[in-house]
Amino acid sequence: MSEPLRLPNPIRVGPTSWLLHLIARLGPLFALMLVIIVFGAADRWKNGHDSQFLTAGNARTVSAPVATVFVAALGMTVVIIAGGIDLSAGTAQSLAATVLAWGLMQPSLAARNPWVAIALTLGTGIACGCVNGAVIGWLRVVPFIVTLGTMRAYLGFGNGLAHETTLRPDVATEVPRWLQHWLSVRAEALYWGFPLGVWAAIALAIVTAGVLRYTVFGRHVFALGSNETAARLCGINVIGMKIAVYSLAGLFFGIAGLYQFSRLSVGQPTSGLGVELRVIAAVVIGGASLNGGRGSILGTLAGAAIMGVIDSGCTQLGLSNPVQDIVLGVVIVAAVVVDQIRQSRADRRI
Repeated sequence: MSEPLRLPNPIRVGPTSWLLHLIARLGPLFALMLVIIVFGAADRWKNGHDSQFLTAGNARTVSAPVATVFVAALGMTVVIIAGGIDLSAGTAQSLAATVLAWGLMQPSLAARNPWVAIALTLGTGIACGCVNGAVIGWLRVVPFIVTLGTMRAYLGFGNGLAHETTLRPDVATEVPRWLQHWLSVRAEALYWGFPLGVWAAIALAIVTAGVLRYTVFGRHVFALGSNETAARLCGINVIGMKIAVYSLAGLFFGIAGLYQFSRLSVGQPTSGLGVELRVIAAVVIGGASLNGGRGSILGTLAGAAIMGVIDSGCTQLGLSNPVQDIVLGVVIVAAVVVDQIRQSRADRRI
């Protein structure tokens, strides 16, 4: 008689493997908690009872710049998951802020409705992203090169619109009051302890996370970043997806321009230079892979918060700007190293 067919025993995931998987998923949050604890303890040791790091007031102060970076990083997260990169994020953001300042200073626009200027701001961001996606998709040029070129082009457009100066709308008569309070930490501008712009950024994060996780578009974004050739063979419109991904990122850059204007109350075309590095760093620190196919909104939030906490902690401790840059640089390199180790382990399992 032939022996009965024996199926292999199912692989059981032990508690240790489950714990390691959970740590890998929540690694950026654990890193954020560690950074907060380290700087909190250091500030307490140096300043004693005068320590201000672990206070609600400091949390509100940190939240404003973190929200600006985080909103732009939402768009960058989608781009990086799709296997791309956008070096024009900073100048596109500053161009959008300059367009907003310009629009608010135009009597014909501001007298009708300031929302016209805001619509122009968001449209500027979308247009910048659409140009990037179209050139990358149709001409099949490396995203790094395309966005490096458009980075300078958007800077030039901003300088041309502002006539190589800073646009300063009259805050009292031309800037809506709600926009002045969007990221203000004054008591009258707070909602449940934080500025309205912070809550809006969290709402945008929830919507974006839902789109990436539960929609066909989100699945196509991950598929594009994981293997573009396979995505094309599966019937995904790769060119259309790239245009959509970069246009969506441009929308977030336009919103970030609104955040930037709310903080500075001016339109300064050069203010976005170098911002793209912080935006990309937030996504990378948050666990996204520069090879594409992996990333999360929660991780990006943690990455942006880590950078904000480092900046605040170094300031509280009286450390100089060069030391802050060194600490942040070490954190970024460490995040990339962790990503490479995780990627190599995944390749070995395959």
